[in-house]
Amino acid sequence: MLESLRIRNLALVTDLTLELGPGYNAISGETGAGKSILIGALNLVLGERADRKLIRAEADQCTVEANFDVAQLDAPLPGFLEEHGLESCEENQLLLKRTFTAAGSNRQFVNGSATTLAVLKRIGEWLVDMHGPHDHQSLLHPARQLAILDAFGGLQQPRVAFTTLLQRRTEIEQAKADLVVDEATYTQQLDLLRFQVKEITGAALDPAEEENLEADYQRSSNAARLLELCQGALQLVSESEGSLLDRSGDLGRVLADLQQVDESAAGLVELHEEARANLQELQSALTVYADRVDIDPAQLASLEERVNLAQSLKRKYGGSIEAVNAFGEEAAQKLATLESRDEELARLNAELNSLETNLIQSGQKLSAQRQKLIPKLTKAVTSHLNDLGFAQSQLDVALSSTDRPAEVKASGLDTVEFQFAPNPGEPARPLRAIASSGELARVMLALKTVLAAEDSIPVLIFDEVDANVGGETAHAVGERMRQIANQRQVLCITHLAPVAAAAQAHYVVSKAVIDGRTESNIQRLTDSDRVDEIARMLGGKVGAARKHAEELLG
Repeated sequence: MLESLRIRNLALVTDLTLELGPGYNAISGETGAGKSILIGALNLVLGERADRKLIRAEADQCTVEANFDVAQLDAPLPGFLEEHGLESCEENQLLLKRTFTAAGSNRQFVNGSATTLAVLKRIGEWLVDMHGPHDHQSLLHPARQLAILDAFGGLQQPRVAFTTLLQRRTEIEQAKADLVVDEATYTQQLDLLRFQVKEITGAALDPAEEENLEADYQRSSNAARLLELCQGALQLVSESEGSLLDRSGDLGRVLADLQQVDESAAGLVELHEEARANLQELQSALTVYADRVDIDPAQLASLEERVNLAQSLKRKYGGSIEAVNAFGEEAAQKLATLESRDEELARLNAELNSLETNLIQSGQKLSAQRQKLIPKLTKAVTSHLNDLGFAQSQLDVALSSTDRPAEVKASGLDTVEFQFAPNPGEPARPLRAIASSGELARVMLALKTVLAAEDSIPVLIFDEVDANVGGETAHAVGERMRQIANQRQVLCITHLAPVAAAAQAHYVVSKAVIDGRTESNIQRLTDSDRVDEIARMLGGKVGAARKHAEELLG
């Protein structure tokens, strides 16, 4: 559920906060007051393209924030947030934020974590179903009509199963295309793969050796300098006149005399003895280290060759030894496949034949399920259409199928076309051929009502979809909105009093001139204010209009 929407510096809005509750929320206002700004702001925070021209004059930046309660969200949001390194939803609260500046910068956040526009848009698809005054045109597209039929019947899983088979067919066909090449290309591919496999396997690189290899090479290449430094350290510690160990002996005698005079100096003597022991240990360690330093030109050359080989292979096949070895394994698999091309082609053809049989069977099963759904869908939608002003209308669904594997689509074997007969005695014809914008809007509303229980998207927004209707139909539209709101949160921007009166909460958008500048604002109406607004929508605030408003509000 959308709990709040805050807009700053967008068009006529300086700073506006809309707080919403569950159920049916209506939004009204005079033409030009700024109702469309709310929809635009919500689209922005859900990932739509930002237009810098919409930034309020004299403002540097526009910000939109939307807070959702996702306790009942039927989507893999927690895993998605974790996968993209985003903060989780504390107490089921999801905060989306979008900012953009006149200079062109564009930033978006999820729960305070910066993210990409694509991620924001993906999350938005789970949260809000936006239906504007032109969206009903989508009903004219067969793919959209088929999606509606499948949503009504809950056929997502068999549809995904079919799509998976289709994707596997594409993979097999691509694998065949990779094998079926001319002999010259085939020979070139073999030669290249054999070279790559030989080069990588011959190197026998081990990820565990990489760190030690670099260290050994550095040590060997600097052996002379290391030996020189080590010998210099030994001279200072023990092998020169006045060495640290010699002077340590002198210091020990002075401290022993000190202890004889003052017994409390015994601790100093102990510290000296520890220091002298450490110096002796250092002398031994330096001697061992010097013995290990080996100035061997042959070893150095071998190590240099090994290091250069590893670096060369990493440049060619990957940034690490692991990546190089993985490339080698993949090349070996490709080589084995190419070397047994005829056998592999036979295997792929056999799999493809079996797959196409399964594909047709899966598609036919999906078709049968759709065919059973059609009477149920048409009956339910027609019932709602009758209430929406089409007293004797009829919605039909024509389903045609193919049994040719080459003609299948990701959606299955079927093509669907919604047909509509708005008047008795007339044959049903495709929606695209007969329906006006007002008829399409009501057909979409009837479908939304039927689909409300099956749709998992929690927020449904209608932006003036009640255009071109009136009278008793307007009452029916309002009732449909309340009906849908039993399953989902509904926001409806409307100019019709009966539609607004049916809402559980009513907001009005207004504009005023403040300090010489026009500003839009929104407020939730009280019961008394609501009567005034409904009366205004009816054409007046006194007399018959006000009485009618009171009747509408019950």
